[in-house]
Amino acid sequence: MATPLPHTHPNRGWLAVMAIAIGTFVMVTSEFLPIGLLGAMAKDLSVSTGHAGLMVTIPGMVAALAAPALILSVGRLDRRWLLLVLTGLIVLADLTVAFATDLGTVLLGRVMLGLALGGFWAFSAAVGRRLVEADKGHRAVALILGGISVGTVAGVPLGTMVGEMAGWREAFSAAAGLGVLVLLAQAVLLPKLRGEGSASFADLLALLALPAARTGYAASALIAAAHFAAYTYFEPLLATAGWKGGASLTALLAAYGIAGVLGTWAGERLASTRLLPGFIAVALTVAGSIALVGLGARHDWAVVLGMVSWGAAFGALPVCVQIWIHQAAPERFESGSALMVTVFQLAVAAGALIGGQWVDHVGLGAAFATGTVLALAAALVLMAFALSRHRRPAMAAP
Repeated sequence: MATPLPHTHPNRGWLAVMAIAIGTFVMVTSEFLPIGLLGAMAKDLSVSTGHAGLMVTIPGMVAALAAPALILSVGRLDRRWLLLVLTGLIVLADLTVAFATDLGTVLLGRVMLGLALGGFWAFSAAVGRRLVEADKGHRAVALILGGISVGTVAGVPLGTMVGEMAGWREAFSAAAGLGVLVLLAQAVLLPKLRGEGSASFADLLALLALPAARTGYAASALIAAAHFAAYTYFEPLLATAGWKGGASLTALLAAYGIAGVLGTWAGERLASTRLLPGFIAVALTVAGSIALVGLGARHDWAVVLGMVSWGAAFGALPVCVQIWIHQAAPERFESGSALMVTVFQLAVAAGALIGGQWVDHVGLGAAFATGTVLALAAALVLMAFALSRHRRPAMAAP
């Protein structure tokens, strides 16, 4: 198990955590930036929109493979240097896309981003815990993971706005520029952090033998699949229900993102004191929100209420998951985080695929019904664990 740092300079530790958090913001912005620029990029690169969509799917799939591969290979490498390399890789990936002249080069950049994604999620939370006092570890994780929600609500819209005003290449160049600033901040603020040592494939599989870890992975996968089975298709659902597009849809997405930011912080408070009930509440709220949007799509109040509660619950999910894995296997937190990246990314792909099949063969409402059922299944998995003899007291109370 890694030895925590002596906390002689707590303010510097929190500044280092902030530098990592801004790194997650840049990473998420870079990951989803093509979504708002897909049409312009496809036209410029002379490819179909479907082929251009590979820019969105490739990073996640690469991350699913990269996270465990890095855990197996980095050993005791200084985590400071590892994070610096990963942040540098984000910068290089964005610059590769910005200067690409064909789709192949763009996808090369997106593969590099996927490598950085997998590594960042595998190590950033564990590093954040080591930078602050032990009793502030959950808060550090929440701050780092908050970059996800902030990147979604602010980074992607801002990047899209830059792309519309100056061009998609400039949007990626701007993301790379911010990445350079983050890299410099991390180089100054991050101390030396010796790694935990080598892990084996058997060590990763051994995590699945732990009932608490297994439960956390299963519940997280079900919620992720539920989310993307429905969220991927919420825009066409609202369109068929007569929802007003344009500014009203942008405002709805902004409200969803802001709720996600608030949900991250609320999730940290709840998970730090009542982890198991909090995790169950997240699953039930996601289920109820998906059902409300799916059934009430023709009513503005139902859509707004459903999307806001959905954003808050899904914003709380990453914090709950990271704290859960830390409680389940604190001595193998890096390995646990890496395996979670793989499980989560595969669940994302599976959820979107399952939802798409239902949409094509049954209708949009079926995707939302599927999301509701999957999220309820996650709640049942957690409830069963609550009643089992394997439940740890730390997951119910401090």
